[in-house]
Amino acid sequence: MAPSRIDLDHDLAHAEKLRELALHDVMEHLESDYSGASTPGLYTGEGKDDAPRSPVRKPHKKNGSPKVNGVEHETDESRLVDEKQEDADGEHLTSVKPTAGFEVALRQGKKESLTSQKTEREELVSGRKAGAGWQRSGIRFAPLNVPLQRRLQTLLVLGHTLCIALFLMTFFFLCAVPIFWPILAPYLLYVLFSRAGTSGELSHRSERFRSSSIWSLFAGYFPARLHRSQTLPATRKYIFGYHPHGIISHGAFSAFATEALGFRQLFPGITNTLLTLDSNFRIPLYRDYALAMGLGSVSRESCENLLSKGGPNNEGMGRAITIVVGGARESLDARPRTLRLVLQRRKGFVKLAIRTGADLVPVLSFGENDLYDQLQPELHPLVHKLQLLFKKLMGFTIPLFHARGIFNYDVGMMPYRRPLNIVVGRPIKVMQQARPDEGYVDEIHELYTKELERLWDVWKDVFAKERTEELKIVY
Repeated sequence: MAPSRIDLDHDLAHAEKLRELALHDVMEHLESDYSGASTPGLYTGEGKDDAPRSPVRKPHKKNGSPKVNGVEHETDESRLVDEKQEDADGEHLTSVKPTAGFEVALRQGKKESLTSQKTEREELVSGRKAGAGWQRSGIRFAPLNVPLQRRLQTLLVLGHTLCIALFLMTFFFLCAVPIFWPILAPYLLYVLFSRAGTSGELSHRSERFRSSSIWSLFAGYFPARLHRSQTLPATRKYIFGYHPHGIISHGAFSAFATEALGFRQLFPGITNTLLTLDSNFRIPLYRDYALAMGLGSVSRESCENLLSKGGPNNEGMGRAITIVVGGARESLDARPRTLRLVLQRRKGFVKLAIRTGADLVPVLSFGENDLYDQLQPELHPLVHKLQLLFKKLMGFTIPLFHARGIFNYDVGMMPYRRPLNIVVGRPIKVMQQARPDEGYVDEIHELYTKELERLWDVWKDVFAKERTEELKIVY
């Protein structure tokens, strides 16, 4: 680092004082030489031609310290040296030159000056650095140069996640405009008495809407993939049991409510219907969106109608329904890198399969539980009990979850971008019985559970490499 202007001024002043001291010493020596020559008895000498010669000077010893401007200075040999030369006539020339010690003293003075300034700087106390808190922030924000495709994927997933709230907001806005009242009044009566969600006719289903390219953006957000263990003949009817429920079952919607993952290519000739809560078909505007996607009610009436209508001879052959077996109770156990299924006591779907003669097809979704984080029941037992009570009274519950945001990767209600791999297992053939025998129900349930465990054992090292525990079947 180059010395500052203050450092240079300080060095020049120091050198000037040393120069004055050197000149003062020289004058002292010269005055002593001339005054000593006239002192009787101090010097004697004779020339060859009787001419007076310069007296021979005795060694001069100086005591005390000279004063310059009233300040005493030391004059040791480390600073100055008297160099004497004698010519042929005996004349003495005296000169003063700085020694190596003089140079060292000069450098030492400069060093002391710099050290003094450095010490003063070390005593400075600084305040907090502006912006330091943002550098240590745990929130990672998305860059501005994100590709358009990823922006559209985020928009589609956001819209689907908030679709119920968005449709309700739109409906209430329309209610606030009197001009729409003549239309909204009969529409509300139609919503209250409509049986479109339970009739099993699928009259509102739109294959064009289900096959739209926007759903490819939706499925590509995670991304999601649908895998088939073996083909399913279209001459049978099926009940797909989807596991796990997760928080919002994004994998079930991608695979069985849209054609984004190629369900018709993997299972040609089969018309599948994803089932949801019957109460969803009482929500204005949203129920029309759900019916257009081909969704149906999960009620017993709806399931039996879907599996007994349609097909070549209108007996339901080639029809299929998808039930998220674990339900809302299983959503409370949805944690990343784990798989806990509520299945042990769930036998209603097995009885439905026996009554309708539909084969059971286990479906295991690897990654469904990884899409959100939520409060752990072990750390918040009171909250968990309240959620169970709400489930008992209302039929559904609200998991306290979080994931990422629209413009960041750490805080928000958007699901994480983590892969979903939905594996469809082998069908379990069922003999139709009008009144299912309990022993036969347990037998089919055990076969179904074993096929689900087989799917886990075969594909866990491929699709669940970061798991922290093995498959657990509870309740």
